[in-house]
Amino acid sequence: MNPPGGSGPPGSGVPPEGRAPPRDDTAPNGAWFTCLPSCETQVPCGTGRHTVRWEAGSLDLPSHSDIEGELVLAALGGDKARCVEVAQAWARHTDDLSVLAIGPRGPADQIAVDWDDVLAAGETGSSVTGPVGVARSTPMRLASQPGPTLARAGARQRQMQEDQLKAQRRRNDVLSLLALGYGFQVRLIGQVAAAHAARDGGEQVRPALVAAITGRLAPVAEEWLGIDPDQVVVSLHAGRSWGSSELTGYGADRRLRVSLPAGWLASVWACGLARVGRHLIVAVEEPGWPTARVLGLRAPGAQPEPLVVHGSPGDVPHWEAYE
Repeated sequence: MNPPGGSGPPGSGVPPEGRAPPRDDTAPNGAWFTCLPSCETQVPCGTGRHTVRWEAGSLDLPSHSDIEGELVLAALGGDKARCVEVAQAWARHTDDLSVLAIGPRGPADQIAVDWDDVLAAGETGSSVTGPVGVARSTPMRLASQPGPTLARAGARQRQMQEDQLKAQRRRNDVLSLLALGYGFQVRLIGQVAAAHAARDGGEQVRPALVAAITGRLAPVAEEWLGIDPDQVVVSLHAGRSWGSSELTGYGADRRLRVSLPAGWLASVWACGLARVGRHLIVAVEEPGWPTARVLGLRAPGAQPEPLVVHGSPGDVPHWEAYE
């Protein structure tokens, strides 16, 4: 369940260090995750394994009824539950563009990270070392006030240690999120894509979004048309319509050019809807589970056709169109 009062950011189920921006679920077609069923996994926590569940855009911890109380105890020197650490890692990365580059491109792109890898990484990064590799738990005492040069050296060392801690936490975060499995990885990608689709990040984020869509559309287009994935060219669509598509050239010069909004990655791809039967799905008109209404292309350049589709449960659902 979510913590009392719902004080954590959307999609987290737990209050992290700092607040994530609110998620925009007010798009005309509703929340991006409406076409996704819940999923869950087991996480080693304490002396056993606890369930971590994703449902309706939130990460929930059914085995931890008082998360805020556990965080207070951890701040006072107690151990922090791994489930809570995972939920905090999730909250820290719900708008992290690098997730789009790290995560899977499709069901065949399985990322082999398990909890043994997470535990091993935590053990190797358990101490912070100084410039010569000596672990330091207390600052070195000086007989006199440090001069400017020594003070600058101390500041550099502190900055190095802070950077090392940030890098270590990021590595542990990423490994933990990957260890949750494919269903959670896909949902986190959807969360990130939806966060950036809801705001105009300008040219700074455009290359990352284009690369993320291209990497996931290309293998789908190969199944749809038999085209080489390297011949798929994606641009980011900024209008209110679904975008556009065309097939140009011949042989080595053949190109499938598709323009899609960033939200496609969340509402279509992350929901397992990218290809249904003979159609490339370009938009969701009426989201729902297990039945939704979508727009599908039978061929590049054609007008999208409205389809009613039905999903079968799974980490990412399998969809079929009603005939």
